[in-house]
Amino acid sequence: MNVDSITNGVVIDHITAGKSMRLYKLLHLGDLDCPVAMIKNVNSRRMGKKDIIKIDAVIDIDLDVIGYVDPLATVNIIRGGVLVEKKSIEMPELLVDVIKCKNPRCITSNEQELKHVFKLTDRENKVYRCVYCETKAGI
Repeated sequence: MNVDSITNGVVIDHITAGKSMRLYKLLHLGDLDCPVAMIKNVNSRRMGKKDIIKIDAVIDIDLDVIGYVDPLATVNIIRGGVLVEKKSIEMPELLVDVIKCKNPRCITSNEQELKHVFKLTDRENKVYRCVYCETKAGI
């Protein structure tokens, strides 16, 4: 399989196999008006299998979304066909309007203007909880 290299854009690499579609949806990559390639289950010496997302445009990427879905991923910034920056990702302490609280009794269900805010409560187990009702968010 051949996927062309990009001249100016972003490559999200080292995504845990199977998590690229979740990133695609949460980053709203389907709304972009540029080529986006998602490659799943690529052989990797370090990871066994991995996913890769290539975005052929200069855009801002929400690193908090990537840190929530897969903190082991890396973000490569490409300019003029050359890697100019490689960003390591960490789990964010707070997630704001990335996911929605599933608790129907949460205040965010009734107060539409409230932001959906989740706080990292257990880094080891990747647990986020709603700051209003403490409902656990699922990845």
